[in-house]
Amino acid sequence: MTGPAPAPAGSPWLLQAAAATSTLDRFVMPPMLIAMAVDLGEPLSAVVAAASAYFLAYGLMQPVWGMISDKLGLVRTMRISLVLSALATTVAAFTESAMGLGIARGLAGACFSAAVPAGLIYIGDTVGVDRRQREIASFMAAVAAGTALASVVGGLLAQVNGWRAAFIATGLITAAVAAALGRVPSPPRVRADQGVIAPMIAVLRSGSARLILLLAFTEGVVLLGVLTLLPSAVEAAGASASVAGAVTAVYGVAVLVFARVAGALSRRLHTSRLIAFGALAAVAACGLATLSRSPVAAALVACLLGLAWALMHSSLQTWATEVLPAARATVVSAFAGALFLGSAVAAALVGEWAEAARFTEIFGVATLIAVPLGLIATVARMRWTRPEGEPGR
Repeated sequence: MTGPAPAPAGSPWLLQAAAATSTLDRFVMPPMLIAMAVDLGEPLSAVVAAASAYFLAYGLMQPVWGMISDKLGLVRTMRISLVLSALATTVAAFTESAMGLGIARGLAGACFSAAVPAGLIYIGDTVGVDRRQREIASFMAAVAAGTALASVVGGLLAQVNGWRAAFIATGLITAAVAAALGRVPSPPRVRADQGVIAPMIAVLRSGSARLILLLAFTEGVVLLGVLTLLPSAVEAAGASASVAGAVTAVYGVAVLVFARVAGALSRRLHTSRLIAFGALAAVAACGLATLSRSPVAAALVACLLGLAWALMHSSLQTWATEVLPAARATVVSAFAGALFLGSAVAAALVGEWAEAARFTEIFGVATLIAVPLGLIATVARMRWTRPEGEPGR
């Protein structure tokens, strides 16, 4: 196997900006769910379903964009997808029903889904495995910045019933990032001649790849599922929308801080240990959310979720770039797809529970799922043998 193509010392900041913009659009909605339901005159469960449409489309389109990027190139694919994203998310600002909102947000999710996996594939194609986890940690820090900003902005706008302005602003920012991405150099298209079927068959035949996708799906149920409903849970407990948004912004700040910690620890600890520590944080977060949804408790939950994301998720994501180097784009895209598919399924299944404010049951189930997730992921990564040609820990 040939090594990575030469690249800048770090992942280009414009790729990070694209990822942050995608995350901004994705996480600006949770703090606004109740305000949107009131403004549209729809039940909360219908608006939660609209949010799940976003995550479902976001997840299902990941492998599609991965295959497109192999043909068109990573940077070109991102620019096309972001232009379409800007249009779709702007349309969402002018919808007048939960159904219209779900359609517009589903289209936005389908288009925005190219940004993060394309950035990860770019890193996988251009950065050696010895530095890859640190580069991915830096990349995910940009994603966390988008999360923090989205949570604050979404909460504040929900407080003044201005949720539509959030989507208009996201559309304008996305269009600007799409234009600026023309300055990013494109790596060689090393998989352009593989076709569509061969990489998919390789993934399906790989036990390690199938396991990683299952872990990603479960992680989406736990981490993203809890994070999506945390603002509504805090608001249902009596806090204002702005406070609920500010609480979940702690998650973004936590990922920013802990991403640097994860990068440093990756030089000293085996990846399986990082996964184990992240899993413990996930279990603690879900367990605490089961017991209390006060602003202080929710802030600690968000902090623990950020720690779990920085340690466990970044480790699983790095693993996804390594398991099948010849089909990297397909594996990474499918990983992201499985992650958000898990989130969408979780949101759809607990919509009625959220409507009835049964958050104790929701977070209790998440706690029970987090335990086997952590155990299986830790043991599997400990036993996994890296493919020849990709030396590392």
